[in-house]
Amino acid sequence: MRDYLDQVDTAAHEGRLYYLALAGALVVPDMCSALESEDGIATGARYKAWFDQHLAPLYVATWNAGQPILTGEDCWQFRCSFLHQGRTVHAQGRYSRILFVEPGSGKPVLHMNVMNDALNIDVHAFCAEMT
Repeated sequence: MRDYLDQVDTAAHEGRLYYLALAGALVVPDMCSALESEDGIATGARYKAWFDQHLAPLYVATWNAGQPILTGEDCWQFRCSFLHQGRTVHAQGRYSRILFVEPGSGKPVLHMNVMNDALNIDVHAFCAEMT
């Protein structure tokens, strides 16, 4: 598992392989929730619950009444649309789209902002948080 997480970080930070890093990061809750389960099987419900327990607290925004702006449901939907269709839009998603900003494309770093119904996330920050 450590090798996998290290490779996601390397792809994001040193390799500049942002799509691969993002795909790898989106799989982490699948792997971790399966490892914590008795039967070792990943499911959507386990993915969402694991994300909500371990990662959603990182995405709580004061302007959002203390609620996470990225939940297990949001991340699951993004995971499915990105990994299976190469898209950042999910038909039932809470956001019209999720915009991942590649590092070096501007200062300051934009991460976890909602703009015009779109959630923006910095690739470096997201991958680091997921791993």
